[in-house]
Amino acid sequence: MVFVSTTASNEKPNASGLTPDQTRALLERSVDAIANSLEARIIRALRELYSGRPQNSSYEIYTRDAIFHDPIGIARGIDSIRAQFDALPKLFPRCEIRKLRVLENPPGTPANLLLIDQDVAYFRNAETASPFKVVNSLLTLQLDDAHQVTRHTEEWDHRRETTADDGFLGMLNEHRKKMTAAVTNIFMSKA
Repeated sequence: MVFVSTTASNEKPNASGLTPDQTRALLERSVDAIANSLEARIIRALRELYSGRPQNSSYEIYTRDAIFHDPIGIARGIDSIRAQFDALPKLFPRCEIRKLRVLENPPGTPANLLLIDQDVAYFRNAETASPFKVVNSLLTLQLDDAHQVTRHTEEWDHRRETTADDGFLGMLNEHRKKMTAAVTNIFMSKA
C-alpha cells in the first residue's frame, strides 16, 4: 500500500506516495529514536551497500523475494539484489555517503514504510579528490511484519521511476531495467 498525495503538483508521486517537493521537505527523525529501533540494522546495511562495502550480513535485511528498483535496473530476489550492489565497487572503487537522513513518515503513510534521503558521491578513481557524480536519492523501503525489506525503491532527486503502467515508453524503460539487472547478474556470477 502506498500513500497517495492530495496536494496539487505537476509531478507524479514517487514510491512514497508523495511528490518530490513533499519528500524533500520531510523532517529528519531523531537519531536516538533510530539508534534503538529495529530499523537500525537496516540503516547499517544500507550504509554498507551504498558505500561500496557490502558484507554478507548486509543482505540479511531483504526477504528472499524482495525487489530492488532504481533508475538503472529492477532486481528481483536476493541473489539479483546482491549482484547489483556487489557490482557497485567494480564500477566505482570509492563511494561516500555524504548525507543520510531518516525521514519522518507523514500522517497517512503506512507504518511499514521507511523513507531515507541520501547523497552518495561516486568516484571512478579512489585516489581523486572530486567525485565523478554525486547523486541525491529517496530510498523508499517497504517492510514486512518481521522488519525485512520486501521492496527497495531508489529514486534519483526524489523523482518517480517509470514502469510499464506509464505507457509504451514506460514499458520500454522497465524492460531495459530488467535486462540491465539480468546482465549484471551474469557478469557478477563470472566475477
